[in-house]
Amino acid sequence: MIFDKVKKFVIVFDSPELDCPPVFSSGDIVSGRVLLELGGETKVDSLKLHAEGFAKVHWTESRSAGSSTAYTQNYSDEVEYLNRRDVLLQADNGEVTVLPAGRHEFPFSFQLPEETLVTSFEGKHGSIRYWVKVKLHRPWATVRKLKKEFTVIEPIDINTPALLAPQAGTKDKMAQAWYRNFGQVSVTAKIDRKGYTPGEVIPVFAEFDNSTSRSIVPRAYITQTQTFIARGTIKQKRSVVATLCGDIVGARRRETWHGRAIKIPPVGPSILQCRIIKVEYMLKVCVDVPGTSKLNLELPLVIGTIPLHPFGSRTSSVSSQYSVNLEWLRMAIPEQPEPPPDYSSVVTEEEAEQCNNNNAVAPQPADDLSGILERPLMAFVQEFRFRPPPVYSEIDPNPQPLNMRPRCMTC
Repeated sequence: MIFDKVKKFVIVFDSPELDCPPVFSSGDIVSGRVLLELGGETKVDSLKLHAEGFAKVHWTESRSAGSSTAYTQNYSDEVEYLNRRDVLLQADNGEVTVLPAGRHEFPFSFQLPEETLVTSFEGKHGSIRYWVKVKLHRPWATVRKLKKEFTVIEPIDINTPALLAPQAGTKDKMAQAWYRNFGQVSVTAKIDRKGYTPGEVIPVFAEFDNSTSRSIVPRAYITQTQTFIARGTIKQKRSVVATLCGDIVGARRRETWHGRAIKIPPVGPSILQCRIIKVEYMLKVCVDVPGTSKLNLELPLVIGTIPLHPFGSRTSSVSSQYSVNLEWLRMAIPEQPEPPPDYSSVVTEEEAEQCNNNNAVAPQPADDLSGILERPLMAFVQEFRFRPPPVYSEIDPNPQPLNMRPRCMTC
């Protein structure tokens, strides 16, 4: 039988490291070999290669058209990023090629598009995949097909001004029960930059002011939001990827975090350039307010692939100046931390109800924090406890005679 003559039919990508699959980005050369091992002489019409890359989304929703009528609505869309065809073996005159028994190698090579691609991704309602497909055509035989995926990761360099900018915000909420106010809870938080890479520790600077008559427990979460878009409709999946629980803040007391540590787990990078799939991250600092829903303060994050240069920015040097005094550097991060809570335990009741009623509502833009973000890191932290110094002046408003001025102890 002709089927028995094909003993081996595989695709092998060239990789700089043995036993490690290659990773590509836009503009890279993808090369490899198609290995064909035959148990006997075989006639071949052609051997063709097709490289493809697509972002695809799909989900269904049940709709009701009355008390006794229901139907299913399908949502799907796709974006093409790669489409390349090559002929690895085919006779010029259209005749068959006779291959002897044994091992045959057919090399291939092609360049990925220069324009920015999108990082490979697998989600609940969509995916971004790249693959190479090979077809072996033989006379009077079924076409043999072979497919192998490869990974694309678009680099995100966090050493840019936008991703090195500090992120900060303030939020408060009144504790109420039966239209009676029990005081206010306020949260102020700041992180030294917007961009991080997996494995890094984010020092969180925050203050929690509890003016109520009950205790509160501050927490911080890193959340991931996957957004799928099709036909103008949005489907989102949210999850908590890391948690940080603070100490109890008693009634009418204040708690300050001087760089409490929350570690970024091994997660995929942010995906912001795809039209139908987005992956976004957020640092959420929150407390449970007695008598009302949670108080949440959200600071945007971008998870990149190129880590912070040791001395490549003013932000990194400022952080290093104070690193010896920060408690978070001495905190042990467990190798196997406890699993994070469900996203439903983090969001407020209003947010959960809003997401359930209308899944297509896009997140609201944050308040304008440009004035806060321009301020240095430690000045923001110190202002929690210290009042600002008097206004500086080059001219002394109360001059003294020279012989009356205090002398320096070293003079």
